[in-house]
Amino acid sequence: MAHILGTFENALQTLRNNVLMMASLAERNLANATKGLFDRDDELSNVVIADDEEIDLLEIQVDREGVEVLLRFQPVASDLRQVVTAMKSSVNIERIADQAVNIARRARKLSAVPELSLIHSLEPMFAKASRMFADAIKAYADEDAELARGLKSRDKELDEMNRNFAEACTERMAVEPHLIQPYLNLIFIARFIERIGDHATNLGEDVVFSVVAEEIRHTQGAAPSV
Repeated sequence: MAHILGTFENALQTLRNNVLMMASLAERNLANATKGLFDRDDELSNVVIADDEEIDLLEIQVDREGVEVLLRFQPVASDLRQVVTAMKSSVNIERIADQAVNIARRARKLSAVPELSLIHSLEPMFAKASRMFADAIKAYADEDAELARGLKSRDKELDEMNRNFAEACTERMAVEPHLIQPYLNLIFIARFIERIGDHATNLGEDVVFSVVAEEIRHTQGAAPSV
């Protein structure tokens, strides 16, 4: 029994390592997208777009490895939850990387026009979303259910920031109608940042389920499963 378990543990660790590698690459891409936007650096934005393929390939690998683990070892209970969480986490990480690409593409459009002062109001949103993502990955790596659980309330704050920013942009459009398209690009970027928070929250919810078998996705805090 011990040698079988050891083999499963090695397979699970490989799976987790690939998820964490994906997360590291996605964090790098998000940081580059942020810098490309604020520095008006098209080359950096292009790097973000090009590097996304590596993350896509890793997601495919995690999915394939996860299926192989499920078929080979047929894990149950907490072991099964860990494998499923790794596979679901890779999907959310890949989607965060996609949002970084979306930001980079809009950044290239914005660098072609004079800088809008309102763009710097996005900095706190980037900081919050990046921190949420980092904490979601830390919760996954450390199996920290409490850190993961706290992401939900932080996501609500990010949602509010997104709404306020969209309202500010809409007000500026009325004053500067010739800049409607650049302001729309800012609104889209804010929305992409908000989506990063959503995916970070999803990661946290999956960690809670993996560690304590508690489903919090559609609740405000349900009792732990028996």
